[in-house]
Amino acid sequence: MLPDKSKRARSAVRPLPPRPETAAHQQLTRQRHAQERVLDYVEAIADLIALRGEARATDLAKSLGVSHVTVIRTVQRLQREGLARTEPYRSIFLTDSGRRLAGRARARHEKVVAFLEALGVPPASARADAEGIEHHVGAETLAAMEKFLGARALKTPPGVRARGGGTRRPR
Repeated sequence: MLPDKSKRARSAVRPLPPRPETAAHQQLTRQRHAQERVLDYVEAIADLIALRGEARATDLAKSLGVSHVTVIRTVQRLQREGLARTEPYRSIFLTDSGRRLAGRARARHEKVVAFLEALGVPPASARADAEGIEHHVGAETLAAMEKFLGARALKTPPGVRARGGGTRRPR
């Protein structure tokens, strides 16, 4: 037999009624999951090209922590989607579409990191958490993050250390 307090506590917890938008939210999450790998790859390819002048499959595998075979399969997908091209025994190149997508992915990533740091999240944690959040944050939420960061930048004089530990540069 349960004590009286446990009975009351358990009876107070009632399941929430299903919401009509839940299915749409779940579908959107599945779509975003499907695009995560593509975004991570185009961003990593762009980073390697900027850093080393080229993006080789072996470097990409090391950068993303995956096998060489996984890189080859995913790059083939990027080629089918018109985001990358390769030449035999050469590096991986982004198409114009791939470069634009990489730029958008990088910008989203940087905004999420900046937002988390502005909340006081340590930089290493902010970078790690942003890897997942950047793919799932919606346009309205991202705009709210930008607005928050913009308002914060206006309140924090240039060069003064903000609560997140970084310094704000004038815009």
